[in-house]
Amino acid sequence: MKFSRRNLPFLLIAVFTTFMAAQQQSPTPALPADIPKDAMVRIFLMDKTPAGQDAVWTTSDGVIHEFYQFNDRGRGPKTYTTYRLDSKGLITSEETKGVDYMKNPVDERFSMSAGEATWKNQSEDGKQSNASGKFYVDLDAGPASGAFLGAALLKNGGTLGLIPGGQASIRKLDTVPVEAGGKKLNVTLYEMSGLSLSPNYFWLDDSNQLFAGFEGWSGLVRQGFESTLPTLQSTQLRVKSARAAELAAKLTHRPSGDLVVKNVTLFDSVSAKPVSGQRVTVRGEHIVSVEAEKGQPTAAGAEVIDGSGEMLLPGLWDMHAHLFADNAFLDIASGVTTVRDLGNSIEDLATLRKDIDNGRQIGPRLVLAGFIDGPGPFEGPVKVLAATPEEARQQVDRYADLGYVQIKIYSSVKPELVPIIIDEAHKRGMRVSGHVPSGMIAEQFVRDGADEIQHMNFIFLNFMPDVKETRTPARFTEPGKRGASLDLNSQQVSDFIALLKQHHTVVDPTMGAWEGMYVDRPGSIAKGDEAMFDRLPLQLQRGSKMGGGLPAGDPATDKLYRASYANMRRMLKKLYDSGIQIVAGTDAGSGYAFARELEIYVDSGIPAPEVLRMSTYEAAKLMKHDADLGSIAPGKLADMVLVKGDPTTRISDIRQVDLVVKGGAFYRPSELYPAMGIRAQ
Repeated sequence: MKFSRRNLPFLLIAVFTTFMAAQQQSPTPALPADIPKDAMVRIFLMDKTPAGQDAVWTTSDGVIHEFYQFNDRGRGPKTYTTYRLDSKGLITSEETKGVDYMKNPVDERFSMSAGEATWKNQSEDGKQSNASGKFYVDLDAGPASGAFLGAALLKNGGTLGLIPGGQASIRKLDTVPVEAGGKKLNVTLYEMSGLSLSPNYFWLDDSNQLFAGFEGWSGLVRQGFESTLPTLQSTQLRVKSARAAELAAKLTHRPSGDLVVKNVTLFDSVSAKPVSGQRVTVRGEHIVSVEAEKGQPTAAGAEVIDGSGEMLLPGLWDMHAHLFADNAFLDIASGVTTVRDLGNSIEDLATLRKDIDNGRQIGPRLVLAGFIDGPGPFEGPVKVLAATPEEARQQVDRYADLGYVQIKIYSSVKPELVPIIIDEAHKRGMRVSGHVPSGMIAEQFVRDGADEIQHMNFIFLNFMPDVKETRTPARFTEPGKRGASLDLNSQQVSDFIALLKQHHTVVDPTMGAWEGMYVDRPGSIAKGDEAMFDRLPLQLQRGSKMGGGLPAGDPATDKLYRASYANMRRMLKKLYDSGIQIVAGTDAGSGYAFARELEIYVDSGIPAPEVLRMSTYEAAKLMKHDADLGSIAPGKLADMVLVKGDPTTRISDIRQVDLVVKGGAFYRPSELYPAMGIRAQ
């Protein structure tokens, strides 16, 4: 499961999409002995479980110090930052050293002198004149920097210019009394805008010091007050839900009569062929007719869309997602109308699904897969764990009773529990997929009955049986270092592919994730963002150039990683040519990452029409939804995407989404993207 700086934790806490090798650690690292006893300590939590700390203290010279660390299955940052603030709460100097989430060295510096700002980090070497009165937004410091920005906004009228650019604003929302260990406080929820796609939310105490901040699975709360989280979360959720509902009411269009798309080229996803000159009529949620365009009269009151020069496709399926509210919104803007969620909080996902179904949240349809891992230092962030056969069966049955249709096995599941999970899931009519657990190779996983393998690295690790420990980031680094030398024409590769075919095993390669891991470097735009980069807000552009890939260290390793990724692309084509079913999934949260996934498939040699069929009809059929979804035909649900151009001949045209139809409503990306701070096309 991957995370993005753009859409996860509090303010600009760095949680990245790629990882590096680390030694096994205890789940919660201890604070260093040199942290003063009077430091303000906040606990970093992942899925309500302590995983690190943020400590802040001030020395007699007026310098503010911050130590920040957390452990996420052996990954996680460890940074020391010093700050100096002026009387307005603006940063005059800042220095951060340590390692980031991937254990890359961090050395970021900022200073302000006579109105001139200078800064340097792994991707920037900047200077700005006339910077007085502005606040520097760092890339590598801990959470305190975001709290300082919030306090500075409150001191300076609620709005501030930012360095290197943009503007932030703050809004007070609600004050809540909290109590723990005999201590009572009033804490206030604030909304900060201007830093990311949607507002950031955080809690300050009466002294405007950070009390808590969280988003998704992760966040911070002042030490000793962990028990107050449910109250804070419910308050924050109400605010966010109200905002989502307001956007949904404003941006969801429901025709008063039929919706007619005329003069359009239709992509027949069953045959993978375009059919020109078509008219499609939608009534309510369903398609009522698909016919040749003859200039026929349209029923009174119909909403008519002229599709001349455009192509109408079935709604796209992202088959590897971990859905949150922001990426649900962006999925619709990108033409993704169904996602398969492969691991999430049961409670949070149920709430999000309910909000989407009730029209209070713009988002795709959800197909649910339940996440199961084994307990231990590398257990996944979704704490559904099984250590015994009885627990394994219980967890499968729990998901089945909730209506989940698939189980995803994760890396710490004991190999001896894999056939038990698979057997129980199959008894309940569920598919089984996953990471290949540590101590196994993919061949064993397939022979035990797994229906699907997530991520291309596990295909490559099948031929590296000496890599015994794959709970750690070795599962990323070893294929990167050794994948280039794998002979795809060898007998062992041919035998493995024959095994996949014999067992009808599906592969979910998440190629965009491996492109980012092995190719993205500091100072260059992330490959997945290139097509969107100029449209993104400045702070997201900065994050995109931080380098999301594995640390290459030297030119030789960089070259090796790139060669391994190229071999992964060749493996993708070989799997396709061998008749192995491939599903298109992103493991990302930007929505538009799905277009990049499809582009990689075509660049690897798979014909564009087949890639479009793969991501529509074949996905729906695999998940047994093809009676209602996956193709455009009378009687089916009207999940459709209207794009400018012809993605069957130029796959990148899939990015040119003009209109999205789902659930009896339609959406215009030209309205959706600006609502998230992304410039419309």
